[in-house]
Amino acid sequence: MIVRPSAARERLLAAAAQVFYAEGVHAVGVDRVIEQAQVTRATFYRHFPGKDDLVRAYVEHADAAIRARLDAAVGHVRDPWELLGLLVDGIGADICAPGFRGCPFINAAAEFPDPAHPVHQAVLAHRGWFRAALVDLLTTMGYADPPLGADTLVMLRDGAMVAGYLGAPEAARDNLRAAVGDLIGPVPGHAAP
Repeated sequence: MIVRPSAARERLLAAAAQVFYAEGVHAVGVDRVIEQAQVTRATFYRHFPGKDDLVRAYVEHADAAIRARLDAAVGHVRDPWELLGLLVDGIGADICAPGFRGCPFINAAAEFPDPAHPVHQAVLAHRGWFRAALVDLLTTMGYADPPLGADTLVMLRDGAMVAGYLGAPEAARDNLRAAVGDLIGPVPGHAAP
């Protein structure tokens, strides 16, 4: 499906991202998103046939933003070790950001547990892309078993996200960096003060 860019659609996605992330998808109704986005109900339905379509678009929008961040980093950093350091630092910064409520993809998957549901599929597509990007990075680095290393890095990221939400964010950030260092070797970047 071709998505037409529009200011109203972007406001709906921004409002959905804010309230879905802060309060949970199932806890927030369409009327709340419409009010937050300052659009009419007709405008909402012109862009999204229903709430599940908005949720899928929210997940896909978050995925696109992360892909763009990685693409931008790849465009500026040629050293794969430095790129891994930037990736770890970026995850750590997300974990320590004000209002952090865990991983939006894990949160969405928890609210849409049916593997066949389009929202769950969008989460799996993001995770598949992220794992593939890590396999490519580890291959470039000369890591002995890139698929296993990528699986482990995804698991470490997931654990750090949960630990950062449920516990001390700074400790989760620091533990992620240390665990990646134990797995891969010392990671360049900015260690926590």
